[in-house]
Amino acid sequence: MVSSCFKGALKDDHIFRMTDDTGMLQHSKCSIPDPNFGYTTDDNARALIMALMLYERYKDKKYLDLVYRYSSFLLNAQNEKGKFKNFMSYDRKWLEDEGSEDCFGRCIWALCFAISNEYTPLGIKHGFSYILEKAMPHISNLYAVRAKAYSIIGLAHLDGEEPKSLIYETARSLCCKYEEHRDGDWKWFEDIVAYCNNVLPWSLISAYRITKERKFLDVAEESLEFLERVTFKNGYFKPVGCKGWFLKGESPAEYDEQTVEACEAVLTYCEAYEATGDKRYLQKAKRSHAWYECANSKGIRLIDSETGGCYDGLTHDGVNLNMGAESLVSYIISYLKISDIDI
Repeated sequence: MVSSCFKGALKDDHIFRMTDDTGMLQHSKCSIPDPNFGYTTDDNARALIMALMLYERYKDKKYLDLVYRYSSFLLNAQNEKGKFKNFMSYDRKWLEDEGSEDCFGRCIWALCFAISNEYTPLGIKHGFSYILEKAMPHISNLYAVRAKAYSIIGLAHLDGEEPKSLIYETARSLCCKYEEHRDGDWKWFEDIVAYCNNVLPWSLISAYRITKERKFLDVAEESLEFLERVTFKNGYFKPVGCKGWFLKGESPAEYDEQTVEACEAVLTYCEAYEATGDKRYLQKAKRSHAWYECANSKGIRLIDSETGGCYDGLTHDGVNLNMGAESLVSYIISYLKISDIDI
């Protein structure tokens, strides 16, 4: 059932302006797509998830066309070793042979989400299974904690003993990182709370759902509670600012607040509700999404009513008027997820 707070038509103009024959462009200057910065696999992987969610909701062929566009980008991004290139210039030239581990993890998430989705065309599923087979051997060698987390979240969409075993081992390694850095009131996976923070407890909740290992849920809830004391201390959602982050023993940076944080908080709390049945998590999901809709430190709406784009975060002086891919995709995914919930 759709919550009464989030009914209404979704404006998708900016999605189609930001997407060309290659994929979704990385940045915009205000509402103008900016070719100067080209594309990233990061953005197109998350855009694939967005497009599938849109197609599942509205059954409109224009969204299926987007699914194929972003799928083709991921196919092109995989290198011979099975990893993924990330940055591409506007003239379709890759700027690196291999992207970050975070990019790799987001690709695993998108591939597994698509393979498991009943609305994904069978031909895309077959193609993605081939891509995933080449990528899977690298998961156990990941070092970056967020790459591990995104991989767990992706693998949790799949059936079978191999994904389950990988989830267990990867989640166990995250718990080891947690115990290594946990210290008194500091209950986190690193000595810094930086970007895409909710993905870490979210992944352990996913791991708990699949493996039933209670330790994973315990660490997830304890670390999520620690993060909440930082991000909800004023009653509304306020992510840690990217201009300095939050170093152990210091104070969290006030700004700039990034849009992806609200989306991943929504997804985390929805996962926590699915795993525990605790409806308080749904309320926190709602409050996280409300960050886009004025319930934030500036009392400003981040959605542009003319284009349907999402501004690139909150600064000390107000909104960043650019409307890039990460912000757009984060808002649409958050909107679709929260509007599926009766809160």
